[in-house]
Amino acid sequence: MSEATKKRGELIVLSGPSGAGKSTVIAELLSSRPDIHFSVSFTTRQPRVGEENGVNYNFVSREEFERMIAADELLEYAEYVGNYYGTSLKVIREQLDRGVDVLLDIEVQGAAKVKEKCPEAVTIFLIPPSVEELSRRLHGRHTDGEDAIAQRLAQAREECRECHRYDYLVVNDTVVSAAHQLQSILEAERCRTPKQLHLVESFLHDQNG
Repeated sequence: MSEATKKRGELIVLSGPSGAGKSTVIAELLSSRPDIHFSVSFTTRQPRVGEENGVNYNFVSREEFERMIAADELLEYAEYVGNYYGTSLKVIREQLDRGVDVLLDIEVQGAAKVKEKCPEAVTIFLIPPSVEELSRRLHGRHTDGEDAIAQRLAQAREECRECHRYDYLVVNDTVVSAAHQLQSILEAERCRTPKQLHLVESFLHDQNG
């Protein structure tokens, strides 16, 4: 494809309550779509067991995060359960301009800000099959006490009230099924007519036909 017709990358926003399984589903998706750039968010929260800096999140101090806010280095940011989360503006722009699809894993507040700035973004909300299953998953982490889990469940109910603002809703009953649905959504979005018109330019401009 020539530079004149090279498509801009797709901006994909995935949200869902804590415990919905976003990280696991994303890992499954990326195993079949390694061409997607997963944007690693910045956060002030402490790493969980098994998380790596620069892989799961870019872990920074609250002071550093607030410096980034002041320097306008973030596409979006929000405070969630007492911690900041945000997305690097520079990295997103560079990847999209190169024609690379970019996947963001961000909460509801941040997703709303991205959609406001980038209305063309494809937004997907991921939920567990039930509140009971969500509670089971949160308890299974063994990282939070009962008070923190109760807070996360209450926050999950609030977030789910915003799911109607998203383009797509995916139920994470099984990881493989949810990842397959995400892949189907991305294929459907790629086939939207405005995004494919460059493929028929020779037909539209052929004066001999």
